[in-house]
Amino acid sequence: MASQPGAALRLLLLISGLRAGLLQQGERQNLETENVTVVEGEVATISCRVKNNDDSVIQLLNPNRQTIYFRDFRPLKDSRFQLVNFSSSELRVSLTNVSIHDEGRYFCQLYTDPPQEAYTTITVLIPPNNLVIDVQKDTYVEGEEVEMNCTAMASKPAAVIRWYKGNQELEGGKTEVEAMDNKMFRVRSQISVTVLREDDEVPFVCLVDHPAVKDLETRQYIDVQYKPAVMVSVIYPPGLTREGESLELFCKVAGKPRPSKVTWVKVDDDLPDHVIVENDKLYIHSLNKTDNGTYRCEASNNVGSSSGDYTLYVYDPPTTPPPPTTTTTTTTTTTPSTTPDASATTEPAVHDTRAAEEGPLGVDHAVIGGVVAVVVFAMLCLLIILGRYFARHKGTYFTHEAKGADDAADADTAIINAEGGQNSCEEKKEYFI
Repeated sequence: MASQPGAALRLLLLISGLRAGLLQQGERQNLETENVTVVEGEVATISCRVKNNDDSVIQLLNPNRQTIYFRDFRPLKDSRFQLVNFSSSELRVSLTNVSIHDEGRYFCQLYTDPPQEAYTTITVLIPPNNLVIDVQKDTYVEGEEVEMNCTAMASKPAAVIRWYKGNQELEGGKTEVEAMDNKMFRVRSQISVTVLREDDEVPFVCLVDHPAVKDLETRQYIDVQYKPAVMVSVIYPPGLTREGESLELFCKVAGKPRPSKVTWVKVDDDLPDHVIVENDKLYIHSLNKTDNGTYRCEASNNVGSSSGDYTLYVYDPPTTPPPPTTTTTTTTTTTPSTTPDASATTEPAVHDTRAAEEGPLGVDHAVIGGVVAVVVFAMLCLLIILGRYFARHKGTYFTHEAKGADDAADADTAIINAEGGQNSCEEKKEYFI
């Protein structure tokens, strides 16, 4: 029983001594080193540095505890290790053509009392290789779904895959990471895209993010076929289509594969005999009212067919009204009845691709209204002039009343008793208004 307290005391003293020794060793640690990250096939540099030089011996050991360099001497026969610098304060060694097997912990030892040791870790990066995109087929029809797979083989660490369509990043990719031998990984990413005609010949890019490589990518071009897009435009005339003028239409077609033939038809009727068709162009010379209707351009390929329409309405030829007159005459005039242009007021509301250009019709109505106003004004001026003329006109005549007729018994007596008879008369004036 008496020996138990003594044994416990000796154990406590031993532990305290070991702790003190370790603290003294840590305080006297003079070695410095740092970890190294290198890409497979490149050069790694290992450095063992001494802070306080005391002429102690430095050596470098590999992960298997084999001596690579003892001072400036290389016991190991691996010629990939080469001495870069040796002094009393540093041992620096290079390792060329690094492989995955060189990865691990390397030891720097300093022969002091007690010996000191520090370690550095070499990490080897392996970039992915055989970056490929797999697709089911090379040609797709607009609206179909394309499934693409991008695989990055044998990388360390695992690669990160991103998808782009042109310069636009795509979301929704599914990624699988598979561990391989020698601490490497295989990464596979899958994405599904519904292709449109705008995607034709646009690159789909599989881009890899990895610390061992920059801008590693591969591209896949998709051939997208689509039905034609048809648009009919007017080449001539630039304004309204009027009777007697010419008409030229152009049919613009875009499709893949390109349509080999373009067809012109008139909806619900046959093309007039004087219509000339030259593939994607249509000509009509000397338009007339019978040419009114809808003209259709049709195009097709192995994907589908499309059409574009143009509605033609032939307007009356433009008319030039006579210049207004302001001449005043003394003869009686009547107001002429003005009949508006039937073509300007009774034209049917037929759709025309240039309906916004009906400015000339508005000008005709203005001219006719101006002429009517001038005629009415001329009539009012004429009536005023005639009124003033008759108001100032006065008539003069003689009366032949016999003097003394008032006292006569009858007319015969009055004539006989008149002074002077018919030769004696009194001039009287009477005004007529």
